Amino acid sequence: MIDLKELREDPDRFRRGVADKAMSVDIDRLLALDEARRSILTRQEVARAEQNRIGKELGPKLGALKGKVKHAHGDERASIEQEIAQLEERPAALKSEIQECEHRIGSIEPEWKSLWMQVPQPPADDVPKGKGSDDNVEIRRWAPAGWDFAKTFEGNRGFKPRTHTELLKMHKLADFERGVKMAGTRHYVLTGLGMRLHQAVLRYAVDFMADVRGFTPMGVPVIVKEECMVGTGFFPAGREQAYHIEESSRGSGHDLFLTGTGEVGLMGIHADEILSLDELPLKYCTVSTCFRREAGAAGKDTAGLYRIHQFDKVEQVVVCKADDAESRAWHAQMIETVETILQSFAIPYRLLQCCTGDLGVKNEDMIDIESWMPGRGEMDRDGSPMGAFGETHSASRLGDFQCRRLNLRYKDTHGKTHFAFALNNTVIASPRVLIPILEMHQQADGSIIVPEALRPYMGGIARIG
Repeated sequence: MIDLKELREDPDRFRRGVADKAMSVDIDRLLALDEARRSILTRQEVARAEQNRIGKELGPKLGALKGKVKHAHGDERASIEQEIAQLEERPAALKSEIQECEHRIGSIEPEWKSLWMQVPQPPADDVPKGKGSDDNVEIRRWAPAGWDFAKTFEGNRGFKPRTHTELLKMHKLADFERGVKMAGTRHYVLTGLGMRLHQAVLRYAVDFMADVRGFTPMGVPVIVKEECMVGTGFFPAGREQAYHIEESSRGSGHDLFLTGTGEVGLMGIHADEILSLDELPLKYCTVSTCFRREAGAAGKDTAGLYRIHQFDKVEQVVVCKADDAESRAWHAQMIETVETILQSFAIPYRLLQCCTGDLGVKNEDMIDIESWMPGRGEMDRDGSPMGAFGETHSASRLGDFQCRRLNLRYKDTHGKTHFAFALNNTVIASPRVLIPILEMHQQADGSIIVPEALRPYMGGIARIG
């Protein structure tokens, strides 16, 4: 949620933000509704103040006039009675005016609030402009010793790679047919060492966040009220991606939604709270099951583990004071966290600076990290994939957008209240991350070397197959 005061003072900044994010929000209409609402509120407050003043003065004044009228005659009596009638009419007129204002505000507020909730967080000034993901800018790449991005997998390793779906089937690490039988397309069953590898990456990531980075692990709900989804900026935009549990139609007081990221629960913990400065920064992480409908992705990445409806993710959030430099420093550490983990798995990757058109509603800046997946990409003349990058991580700065919606504030050393700044990052998402792990560490005979960092979480198993 954007600051309406800032919108009034600098509407062009928000017009540019809407345009840069390739969105459509009628800023002029919002400003007009906001001005009308404020004008009516002012009129209502004036009427209430007058109502309160009259309420204090009217009783004694009416008492005095009614005492005088008993002893008055003729024109004097008629004049006093007229004054009494006028005084008695004024409270009713003010009550009617206040009610009219309430009615007019009630007719304006739904559209006013709807437009307000649609206005995106403007991109940071140094985010490159672009229309979508094709305009994202590569920052840098990393690869383990001996890997050359200029060569194919076969050129680097001396044999053609199997895809992760072939490896999963070969080693009985997943069962897609039975997953689809139970839950439909884009579902799966992880089996045996596939499930152990999945759990290993999650446990490794949680331990890294807690033991190395000093974050507090939290277990949070993955079924939340609508207010939590709105507060974290996933509604109204993105509503079609969430699974909706219609509890209200079954007699419950409110509907519920399955979350697509642990960020929702982590940020919702302190909604409507005022923290002290010494409580900041909040450093939380969680591992949670995530659910996404993948609406609009029909026919895209339907095979394998890349685009699925249910997965598990280790997520981190930081809530810090409203300071751009501090927010950027945390963002850099989040990216460094991802790089450290991917390097410990010996997975080649690249960092992408997301352009304005790929930021989404709530982000002012976002870095995507894409891992190299030999089984993706275009096919060569022999029908083998040539490899391609696939997104596995994303780290975002949100300014005060999310905290403003959640009403999450803190008091500074002078006792002044501010909305906090928020950041979030995918520490690991599995089973998608299993794709580069399996494909990059496959051997010519089809066996898979388990990355050394994960072996303690696999009971010491060093090779699959």
